[in-house]
Amino acid sequence: MFHELDVLLAELSDGRRFTPEIQDQALSYGERLSSLMVAEAFRHLGINAAQVDSRKIIITGNRFTYAEPWYWDTCARLRRTVGLLARDRVVVMGGFIGSTIEGVTTTMGRGGPDLTASLVGAGISAEEIQIWTDVDGILSCDPRLLSGGCRLREISYREALEMARFGAKVLQEEAIGPALRQRIPIVIRNSRRPQVEGTRVVSNPPSTPGMVKCIISKPGMAVVHLRAANQGALSSITDGWSDLFNRENIPIDLIQAHEQGISFALQNWPGLSAVLRKIDESVSITVDENCAGVRLVGEGVSQEPSTLDRARAALQMSGPQLFAQGSSSLSLAFAVPEAKLGGALEALDREFFASPDPAVFAVPESVTAHAAEPTAQVERVRVSKQPWTAPAHS
Repeated sequence: MFHELDVLLAELSDGRRFTPEIQDQALSYGERLSSLMVAEAFRHLGINAAQVDSRKIIITGNRFTYAEPWYWDTCARLRRTVGLLARDRVVVMGGFIGSTIEGVTTTMGRGGPDLTASLVGAGISAEEIQIWTDVDGILSCDPRLLSGGCRLREISYREALEMARFGAKVLQEEAIGPALRQRIPIVIRNSRRPQVEGTRVVSNPPSTPGMVKCIISKPGMAVVHLRAANQGALSSITDGWSDLFNRENIPIDLIQAHEQGISFALQNWPGLSAVLRKIDESVSITVDENCAGVRLVGEGVSQEPSTLDRARAALQMSGPQLFAQGSSSLSLAFAVPEAKLGGALEALDREFFASPDPAVFAVPESVTAHAAEPTAQVERVRVSKQPWTAPAHS
C-alpha cells in the first residue's frame, strides 16, 4: 500500500493532473492503513479480529471528496459481510471512505467517519452506535466558547438534528439519518475519559416541553434589513429575493417579520453586497455586518412564551439585532454583535442553566447519593486537555 501511494504521488510530481478523484484515492490510505494496524493490534491482544476494506462495503455516488452513500446497496453488503463476520469476531473498518458501484475510491467529506459508524450500525441492526470524541458528550454550550457547560444525559434525534443543522460540531447531521431510520441509539463518549457514560441520542428522552437543552452560536454572520414603502408588495419582493438567494446557494439562517419589512441573517461573505444590489430598487436595504447567530434548542422551546421573554431579558445588554423563531418548534434564534457574543452566551447560560434539572443533565458521582437534596449540583464539564492514555484492555 505504501508502494502504491508512493507511485501515485510520484506521478503527481511529474505532472499528472490532481483531480478530486485522485485526491480521494490519496486520502483513503490513512483509513485503510489504520484499520489494518488496529485489527493486527487486536489479534496481538488475543482478540479474534477481522479487517474489512470499507471500499468494498460502503457504496456511494461519484461526487468525489463529498460522496453520498447509497443506503440500501450499502446495507445489503453489510448484512452479507459484516453481519456474518461479527458473529464470532471483532470487525474493524475504516471510516470516511467508500467506492462507487464501479469500484472507484471515494471519500465522504467532513463527518464521514461518524456517518460510516451510523451506516454500519443501521446495516447490521446494532444495539447502539458509539461515537468516541474529545468531549464527555453533548454539552449545553460549546466548550471552546464557554467553559463549564452541563452534559446532557439524553436528547432526541430531532433535537440532535436541530443542533447539527445550526453549527454544533459534536455530531454531524448526516450521521443521524441512518440511526434514525432504525431507531438505534447513538452514544457520544469521550475517548480520554471512558468512565463517563456520555450522551444518548434516542427517540423519546425524558424531558419537560419548552426546556432549553443547548445554546449554539455561529460567528461571521450579517443581518440584512429590508424595508418597503409599499407593504402590500412586500410578499412578492420576498419571494423574489428567496429565489435569488437560492440561485446563489446562500442559505438564510434567521428570518423576522416586522412592521417596516423583513430582517434576516446569513453567513457574511465578500459577494453579499453584489447580490443585495439585485433586489428591487424600491426596497430600502441596510446591512449589519460582524454579527453572530445564537440559537436555543430544545423540544417545544419556540412554543413556550416565557422562554422568549427570558432570552430577551438576558440579551438586553448585548444589543440583539434580530429575534426569530426557528423553522420548527425546536429552536429560538437571535443575532447579536459578534463583539458581544461572549457576554451573550454567559448571560443565556446564567438564565437557563443556573439550576438545571438533574434528570436531564448529568450529576457527578460524588453527589449522586444526595441527588434528592436541594444542594445537589449538576455536572459541568469541559474538553479534556490531559494526554491520552489507552484504557486497560478487558
